[in-house]
Amino acid sequence: MVEMDPHSNPGPVASEFAERQQALEEQLLSPLAARSWPARRAVDEVDCGLRSPLQRDRDRIVHCKAFRRLKHKTQVFVSPEGDHYRTRLTHTIEVTQIARTVARALRLNEDLTEAIGLGHDLGHPPFGHIGEAILDKCLAERFDGGFRHYEQSLRVVDILERDGAGLNLTEDVRDGIACHSGRAPAPSTLEGAIVRLVDRIAYINHDIDDATRAGVVSESDLPSGPIAALGQSGSARIDFLVHDLVEHSNQAGEIVQGAEAGAAMDELRTWMFDNVYLGERARAEHNRIERVITTLFNHYANDPERMPDGGGAPGADADRRVTDYLSGMTDRYCIRVFEELTVPESFAA
Repeated sequence: MVEMDPHSNPGPVASEFAERQQALEEQLLSPLAARSWPARRAVDEVDCGLRSPLQRDRDRIVHCKAFRRLKHKTQVFVSPEGDHYRTRLTHTIEVTQIARTVARALRLNEDLTEAIGLGHDLGHPPFGHIGEAILDKCLAERFDGGFRHYEQSLRVVDILERDGAGLNLTEDVRDGIACHSGRAPAPSTLEGAIVRLVDRIAYINHDIDDATRAGVVSESDLPSGPIAALGQSGSARIDFLVHDLVEHSNQAGEIVQGAEAGAAMDELRTWMFDNVYLGERARAEHNRIERVITTLFNHYANDPERMPDGGGAPGADADRRVTDYLSGMTDRYCIRVFEELTVPESFAA
């Protein structure tokens, strides 16, 4: 039996798929929505006969190594004792789910929104935002550089995955990943703008849930103003913020919050930074994590050849290779490598 290439010899469904889906997009999507075709990639490819280019991007992200590592990367609490705390992976799924809801309500491109949501944090280092700050400090002090996880996320999909070949994602997905942070330039699509804002809506509220579960704060500690404005529970606050976002964005023709909801969310975010992200428990963890990351950074910067596989990008400069290697680590792998480096075998046995 001769095997047939489904791309060069498509069946009747695959032959009609792109034309049918493009017609549906013109019928159902807002004029402001990004379109799935044509696929604008750095390297041209034959389109898949059963998936849009954006669905293909989504699948490449879900199947890549960096995505699988998110399940062992900290969201807020390092190595928490309990099965119900968020990880970087569960955060990613929550952001994507909420963002798709917003995109559908506004008749924007759900597939683009989903791909950006799933890929936005692929470059986050171990130990959450504490790890990001320490890696940034190490690079500034030793190489006069810096680290931003959203830039690293783009590097992951462009260069590091597939043994240096990258995922060859479409331009709109790459833009949304690179611009999802409030510190980055604004995204070029409304779908990217959704993920940028929903990322903040999701993490503020699920981090409150984790912080109360951990006993870092209690429900009664939460600031009364934002809670009264947005809702008593995390699900109620997310529901309110999503409805507010959809209604105001629909009126404005861009992705915006209402003034009152936006102000209340900003106040709640500031409170979280003061009391959770930079609070007493976080500061205690910060010193320990700083020792781990700084020790490994200096160890590999002094001799980059110690890194397995050249750090993942053998042709890059030393600072880039060390950054790629450390930022790709999961929390537990980072700790294990640190222990192997610093703990004598007689004590580790």
